[in-house]
Amino acid sequence: MNTSDYRPLDVQAIRKDFPIFTDNSFAFLDSAASTQTPRPVVEAMDVYYDTYRSNIHRGIYRISEEATDQYEKARQKVAQLINAPRSSQVVFTRNTTESINLVAYSWGSMNIHQGDEIILTVLEHHSNLVPWQMLAQRTGATLRFLEITDQGLLDFTQLHDILSEKTKLIAITHVSNVLGTINPIQSVIDAAHAAGAKVMVDAAQSVPHFHVDVQQLDCDFLAFSGHKMCGPTGVGVLYGKLELLEEMPPFLGGGSMIRSVDRDISTYADVPAKFEAGTPSIAEAIGLGSAVDYITQAGLASIHVHEQELLKYAHQQLQDIEGITIYGPEPHQKAGVISFNIEGIHPHDVAGILDTHDVAIRAGHHCAQPLMKKFDVIATARASFYLYNTIEDIDRLCDGLRKAQTIMIRRNK
Repeated sequence: MNTSDYRPLDVQAIRKDFPIFTDNSFAFLDSAASTQTPRPVVEAMDVYYDTYRSNIHRGIYRISEEATDQYEKARQKVAQLINAPRSSQVVFTRNTTESINLVAYSWGSMNIHQGDEIILTVLEHHSNLVPWQMLAQRTGATLRFLEITDQGLLDFTQLHDILSEKTKLIAITHVSNVLGTINPIQSVIDAAHAAGAKVMVDAAQSVPHFHVDVQQLDCDFLAFSGHKMCGPTGVGVLYGKLELLEEMPPFLGGGSMIRSVDRDISTYADVPAKFEAGTPSIAEAIGLGSAVDYITQAGLASIHVHEQELLKYAHQQLQDIEGITIYGPEPHQKAGVISFNIEGIHPHDVAGILDTHDVAIRAGHHCAQPLMKKFDVIATARASFYLYNTIEDIDRLCDGLRKAQTIMIRRNK
């Protein structure tokens, strides 16, 4: 990871930007699902609603032009964040899931045919699995899977065994939302391109946490969500190489995505408008632009180092708890996510008891049921960290887990 611009985070100052942490007694450890939202992001959206609330790209009046300008500035900020060559390669969607579905339906319908193969991994979130299942069912293509080791690392040696001239696409998560595993994404992309295949990167768990450079990676498509990076819900991003986006047919039809419409035929607008039918999530896109400003100002290198420090400490403290099983690789091989189970306590009970102690974690299959089956579990508990978390949050987590063990022992007597 590039840490050349690292500077220590002032976490206490950061926490003051988040109203939910005002009394400093709440340990929010579920940022892999959705992060909290700082005041500057909410204020940016409020300014839109209060002072220039209008539709974009159509109104020939001052506040509509202001809304259009702020919406497109947000696109430029996102493009700069991921180092996209042009802002037109950034398509606003509702979330990562919609971005992946857009590629599956639009690019996939044009390029995937019977007998073709799509390579996935068992680490995938359902949003980067189900759309490809549906595409394979429509086209007669075949899904192939890369397995992982018992330590939760991608078995990269398998890729060369299953990659062939039949492979048209590799769809892969950059960071596992369950294990935190950071995949060797650059090596996967290089191998895919050498075989003539494209690569779709699910970056929902990477873009918010460390530098991701789409030009350096040379990925064909990349998707992520605003709500996992201090932004609002309802807005996501699809990045694509320009030549691919230009060749793809629209995903949705309607207003804003057209150039001209006759009774029997229409012509379509240039990218990205071609993929943004109807009135978009204007306030949410503006909020996302503010969120990009926020995490950029904090520094992605600083966020990554801070999360690594929390991760190492959490591993050390959790391993001292009797009966705990931690899934996935060692801290230096993953991002700020820890999935675990405690012997004799269902993950839902763990999460419920922690909630009574003002500690919020996630419990369940985490939209990754094939991965759960790999580890022969129904569910896990998961703690995940972000720039506003502290060592004290982890201490609260561990104290809560020990209390959960005491409570369950009493119940079982």
